[in-house]
Amino acid sequence: MPSPTNEQTAAADRFHAGDHLALQAGAGTGKTSTLALLAHGTRRRGRYIAYNRAIAQEAATRFPATVTCKTAHALAYAAVGHRYRARLNSPRQPSWKTGHHLGITKTLRIGDRDLSPRTLSYATLRTVTRFCHSADPAITDHHVPPLRNLEDAGHHRELTARVLPFARKAWADLQNPEAGAVRFDHDHYLKIWALTEPRIPADFLLLDEAQDTNPVVEQVFNAQRDHAQLVMVGDSAQAIYQWRGARDIMTAFCGTELTLSRSFRFGPDLAAEANRWLSIAAAPLRLAGTEAIRTTLGPVDQPDAILCRTNVGAMREVMQLLDTDHRVALTGGGESLRALARAADDLRAGRRTFHPELLLFPTWGDLQDYAANDPAGRDLQPLVDLVDTHGTDAILNAVHRLSPENTADVTVSTAHKSKGREWASVKIADDFTPPRDTDQKDDHGRPVPGPVDKVEARLAYVAVTRARQRLDLGGLSWINDHPDGTPPA
Repeated sequence: MPSPTNEQTAAADRFHAGDHLALQAGAGTGKTSTLALLAHGTRRRGRYIAYNRAIAQEAATRFPATVTCKTAHALAYAAVGHRYRARLNSPRQPSWKTGHHLGITKTLRIGDRDLSPRTLSYATLRTVTRFCHSADPAITDHHVPPLRNLEDAGHHRELTARVLPFARKAWADLQNPEAGAVRFDHDHYLKIWALTEPRIPADFLLLDEAQDTNPVVEQVFNAQRDHAQLVMVGDSAQAIYQWRGARDIMTAFCGTELTLSRSFRFGPDLAAEANRWLSIAAAPLRLAGTEAIRTTLGPVDQPDAILCRTNVGAMREVMQLLDTDHRVALTGGGESLRALARAADDLRAGRRTFHPELLLFPTWGDLQDYAANDPAGRDLQPLVDLVDTHGTDAILNAVHRLSPENTADVTVSTAHKSKGREWASVKIADDFTPPRDTDQKDDHGRPVPGPVDKVEARLAYVAVTRARQRLDLGGLSWINDHPDGTPPA
């Protein structure tokens, strides 16, 4: 490792002084190297809590033997999860079948909507999932998810009254280590562990990717404050998993706040592009690139990676690249595309689907109409076009033709799955669409575009900072003409 920067030295000084620390670490700023620097400077014993298993395994090669590198799930499994080994990885089954075992057998009418046992089963299992991601000690009203056309308070109260007894029955079912009706997964034993108020034996804890921490992990981490020094590191501008129950816990953390702003991944030109999105996202830091790295922005004909906004966009890119005889890899494998194609197949056959992106549509015709005529549905138009043009069999065949990353010409990824990754050259796909225009006109009579959503700005920041040598802004080029695209000097 090169000589520590002033920022890294400051972090080490505060760590050795015993401070609880919150390290805002921008893209490519060497956060793992910084944490390793802290750990190598002490003989105390520590725990590094990683975001996923791959990060934990990589970190273990960089930390001293006095630091154990695990995920929160691995800690929970060692403590209680192993008791549920017999129930883990049981076969998947439709939610309606699980609901039937729980006693959900009748259609329920709320307002002018009939809720089938299938819909009630889905709502029940979503309630349990939301509870497991929370820091709450018991399942209550606010864990019941809102359903379309039942958003008003009276209807939601009625829904809650019907769903809660089944959700509590499902959670009781999950307490049995031997067998049960509800499919047991890793988030279940994590929650069971958290409810035991565990004490993690360590002198200090290092929490990585703190900006995407579930409240259940946050609760366990903060509860160690009375006996361990707490250090969290992350990038608030990369908080992109709120839709999955995660939240940025860094801003509310009680401790010394420090920043790592020097990126060792790219040069000043890309740092300036990153700072544009950081400004739009109202993020707490700005990046400086490394002068010795010459990262350029401009068209890329043969990128190493193409980053997409959605799974639908990734599907379209994969199909186009395979049609031109490229060897294509997909980050995370093809299961997400396979599930999307099968969901489309269900709708075309007149069956309802519970794929999260398509579950609101009773028929394929409804989806076609929504994609074509509703501005909010424009991101689904590529899926409709692909399926109507090629059919789902062609899409499933394309998934079978995917290559491993180490033999592929190009890797396709969603921006979400690209987090933590980097490539020499990156192209942004064209499904990063600009905000819709407002009803206002500018001095030349042209529509005034709406403001850039902060969540979208954070996702764009993640995407543009994956490149080391060259970035093709591609589908994000509209920012050059947007009023938000010129940040203050």
